[in-house]
Amino acid sequence: MSGGGMDGAPVAEFRPTVTHGGRFLQYNIFGNLFEITHKYQPPIMPIGRGAYGIVCYLLVVQWLIIGIRDVIPPPIPQAFNDVYIGMELMDTDLHHIIRSNQDLSEEHCQSDMMTEYVVTRWYRAPELLLNSTDYSAAIDVWSVGCIFMELINRQPLFPGRDHMHQMRLITEVIGTPTDDELGFIRNEDARKYMRHLPQFPRRPFASLFPKVQSVAALDLIERMLTFNPLQRITVEEALEHPYLERLHDIADEPICTEPFSFDFEQQALTEDQMKQLIFNEAIEMNPNFRY
Repeated sequence: MSGGGMDGAPVAEFRPTVTHGGRFLQYNIFGNLFEITHKYQPPIMPIGRGAYGIVCYLLVVQWLIIGIRDVIPPPIPQAFNDVYIGMELMDTDLHHIIRSNQDLSEEHCQSDMMTEYVVTRWYRAPELLLNSTDYSAAIDVWSVGCIFMELINRQPLFPGRDHMHQMRLITEVIGTPTDDELGFIRNEDARKYMRHLPQFPRRPFASLFPKVQSVAALDLIERMLTFNPLQRITVEEALEHPYLERLHDIADEPICTEPFSFDFEQQALTEDQMKQLIFNEAIEMNPNFRY
């Protein structure tokens, strides 16, 4: 590996110091000490810095899947202040993909190689804008539909300035909801608010986005951007849509049989207890590690 790291510092400057009998390597990265197990061989390259730390690049040949791949055991189990988490390097992110000047083809959009805050206003489903507390996975279907359309059309679909403007943009595109489509709203004030909005007719997406050549893609997006969450296409139905036919694999799309509980996160933990849990996780991911 050659080239420079952050701030133009060459990679060759970050030389390791062997510690703990050769089991660990220590690096000084811009005054921050990194101490990691010897399976992470040099060179090391800092690639990003934020409010809470530095992200560095290292090579581990056995990783093939994006996700948390390792929690590195600390040199001394009873006394550590840093936690090192290993993930596969992603060379880009959704922001850079969407902001690219390159037009996306059908092959790009259907490729299985593609990978403001998650709940930013532009991607919020109508039921969230109306402060509904009775929502489901349908809110994620809406968000994905917004992102999908943004990828294809190269600009945000509903770039609202505030909640009211956001709802105005939505109705301009998908039409003012009918009384039937408002049926899921229990709050009468929210119903009155929607009825007093300007009336916009529903128009086919094909006429709104004539540059999009794929009829199947527009049909899927239109079903994902249905105002009433009870009438919106479900995740399972979307996966079976003709547009995703080449990527759909029911054997690789298991459905959780029971709701996942996060109750274990509700318990109050001391610092030592939290460290013990992190240590347990590190050892579970490194069963052959010995002190």
